[in-house]
Amino acid sequence: MADKNGKEPEYVVIESGKTSFRDLYTKEDWMAIWMGFLLLIIGLAIYLPQPPEKSAEIPKYNATMKEEAAKAPFKTIEWYNASSAKKGIRARDQEFGKTIQNFFAAPGKWSENPLDAVYRSKEQADAMNAKAKEAADKAKAAEDGALATAKTAQAAAAAAGFKDTGLNEAADKEIKAWQAAKEKSSKAKGSASNKPFNRIYYLIGLCAILAVFFGIGKAVMGESFGRFVLGFPVVFLLAVLAYMAETQSLMSYWGFGFPLWAIIFGLLISNTVGTPKWVQPAVATEFFIKTGLVLLGAEILFNKILAIGKPGIFVAWVCTPITLILTYWFGQRVIKMPSKTLNITISADMSVCGVSAAIATAAACRAKKEELTLAIGLSMVFTAICMVAQPAFAKLVGLPQILAGAWMGSTIDSTGAVAAAGAFYGEKALYVAATIKMIQNVLIGVTAFCVAVYWCAKVECAPGTKVSWWEVWYRFPKFVIGFIVASIVFSFIDQGMGKDMSTVMIDQGVLRGFTRIAREWFFALAFTSIGLETNFREFGPYFKGGKPLTLYVFGQSFQLMLTLVVAYIMFYIIFPEVTAGI
Repeated sequence: MADKNGKEPEYVVIESGKTSFRDLYTKEDWMAIWMGFLLLIIGLAIYLPQPPEKSAEIPKYNATMKEEAAKAPFKTIEWYNASSAKKGIRARDQEFGKTIQNFFAAPGKWSENPLDAVYRSKEQADAMNAKAKEAADKAKAAEDGALATAKTAQAAAAAAGFKDTGLNEAADKEIKAWQAAKEKSSKAKGSASNKPFNRIYYLIGLCAILAVFFGIGKAVMGESFGRFVLGFPVVFLLAVLAYMAETQSLMSYWGFGFPLWAIIFGLLISNTVGTPKWVQPAVATEFFIKTGLVLLGAEILFNKILAIGKPGIFVAWVCTPITLILTYWFGQRVIKMPSKTLNITISADMSVCGVSAAIATAAACRAKKEELTLAIGLSMVFTAICMVAQPAFAKLVGLPQILAGAWMGSTIDSTGAVAAAGAFYGEKALYVAATIKMIQNVLIGVTAFCVAVYWCAKVECAPGTKVSWWEVWYRFPKFVIGFIVASIVFSFIDQGMGKDMSTVMIDQGVLRGFTRIAREWFFALAFTSIGLETNFREFGPYFKGGKPLTLYVFGQSFQLMLTLVVAYIMFYIIFPEVTAGI
């Protein structure tokens, strides 16, 4: 909000003095925590009392998989069938889960007509299915043929008592070929299973719900509920358009996601006609993204961190701080960036995990909103490039899937882009990349705390004075506490439920069926707000001499090389047994 002179504050405002009870509901960081916790509690209340009926069959599938693993030295057809059946049990696939997902669903894919993203008639759906049916039939025939060949090969191996190495290898090869054909058939079937939809009404309803949800938060903090609700539809509409730009076939292929488009659309308005004054109360960058980051904490579960073992933890927690520190040193000592806050924000954005780390670091060092926007903009551009270039390079040089996944997971900034790049390269690459990115996300809070301490002790500390831990506390972004608590609580819930039921109810229920899709919307609103409150003229001083770009290129290049070397050493030299078990 503007002060009495009409001047907008910096991106982060830190107040001195001790925390009062009133701060717990008037300060934005705390309000983001309570609102994030509220959504997590709602998600638990919706899903936990209603497990899928088929979840009772999980022990049967586990018994089958255990029996097949003991019988053959390779994963048999029966093992894969049991595994697929178990993976198909998801809490979010229940009717109430589908309703929630329809409500939060972003605009769909389209090629030529943007309206196809939000509306599809029955005639259009039928035409799309007819066009895709031939390909689906061919893929199903290929799957059936591959299954028949796999059965024959497995029967031959079984007839030899699974003691003939050649027959076992042949069976394993044919079974994996069947799995690949099955995956292609599933995708082709999905392309031929289009249904009519009208997301316009859902989007209007979602806009109203989010306006009231965040409007109440603003009102509790002492701001105007009415002014926020009045301007919110404009911010929401731009977020919808950003999603539509992302889902356009060509943009989707090249990896230009909604964060980039949201910033661009906001910038186009703020730098042409200007953001209308009646919209400005709804431009709440920090509020949206801090609430989303609390939800992100619930997705970081300890068992997933430990599942990939020491090599994954080493890659994420050693390469990342080395890159951050070196990049900051390079900016200050070599290219001599005049703004230390911009230097550290870019360094954290590039080395840790993109936007989330940039937000936390900007708050810890009191970076200006222009500096944060610049860091995020650079991140979005390089993320799009790396998402396409890294899998292509890995395939060109023939990197193993696990090594490629570790490399991409630690060096591509956006979690969504990491998943896309990993999926493009292979199933194991996707698993390793996504897990390492999750491990790396833990460093968001650590980085924010360390930056807060360093800024108080070195950067802004007067000579001869000691570090004020109260100042560190006030500078530390409080929403990170919510992020950490959410991670701890959901990790305990995950452990208490057991791996299988937690996957069904937490990962494939509360998270993927509710809070994760809500978080994506919050991020879209935050990126839109960044664009709406940023003016290109404010970037001039920061781009002087091209130093921010030089810094980012140096840091990203170093990180790419360091991570590839360390990942190879960890996964293939020091801990090969972990790699063999993935």
